[in-house]
Amino acid sequence: MVRGIGDDCAVLQAPAGSHLLVTTDLCIEDVHFRREWHPARSVGHRCLARGLSDIAAMGGEPLACFLSLGLPPELSQRWVDDFFQGLLHLAGQFKIGLSGGDTSGARKITADIMVLGTVPAGEAVLRCGARPGDRIYVTGKLGGSAAVLQRLYAGKKVAAKKSLRHFYPEPRIEAARWLRKNKLAHAMIDLSDGLSVDLAHICRESKVSALINLGAIPMARGADLALALHGGEDYELLFTAPEKVKPPLQISGVPVVAIGEIQSTTARGPTVRYVDATGRLRTLKPSGWQHFAKT
Repeated sequence: MVRGIGDDCAVLQAPAGSHLLVTTDLCIEDVHFRREWHPARSVGHRCLARGLSDIAAMGGEPLACFLSLGLPPELSQRWVDDFFQGLLHLAGQFKIGLSGGDTSGARKITADIMVLGTVPAGEAVLRCGARPGDRIYVTGKLGGSAAVLQRLYAGKKVAAKKSLRHFYPEPRIEAARWLRKNKLAHAMIDLSDGLSVDLAHICRESKVSALINLGAIPMARGADLALALHGGEDYELLFTAPEKVKPPLQISGVPVVAIGEIQSTTARGPTVRYVDATGRLRTLKPSGWQHFAKT
């Protein structure tokens, strides 16, 4: 960073030979978090983690972040301070600065985060690169964040310190960097909306289909298969790699598990399928978090 907060614009220096990555995300009170459930520090952390996870999904390196924040007039200064403490602590972990933004009044807390990153020119890992014969892999375990939300909706108390994958998710920047540097991933996406939705994105953009092994899907403690498939907000990576390439069992300390394979698209177009208990092929319908989906 050449110049951060203090002028009308930030001045950033991208490495020579790099492409710029830009992602934005909205975090809205009572949609993405609730004050009675989520500590302010967690809200700030999660707000930035969403953008960092998008940068990871492209194999990128975080560069800077910008925040526009709408706040209700009755909100305490302590809440705001704790929010920024959570955001800035995570930013410090990845050596990026809060380089600008804006504040305004709002009826509910609204945080619009923009994260910039870089990737060597021509090396961004896209959703459209999956090929028939590729194996499908996921990092970490799935369904843990959704399991916490399920408990919260049921009126149960959940300690933030004991449920870090929901309250303080860790973007998989290091694992994604390794995959990109080793040219292993043909396609990649972060698991923010749920495995069933995000794998469907890969299939649609790559014009392929997928066959997954339900028994191979790694489930977090407290999660069932439905939450692992459709829960969302895990912020793990889903990637495809050539059949002849065997990724290590762990990348940057994060477990890696094969859960299926990419196939040629069907007559009905890109689909995700699985084999049920009777041995029949079934279609896995996307049913995680879908923006503006009809209910």
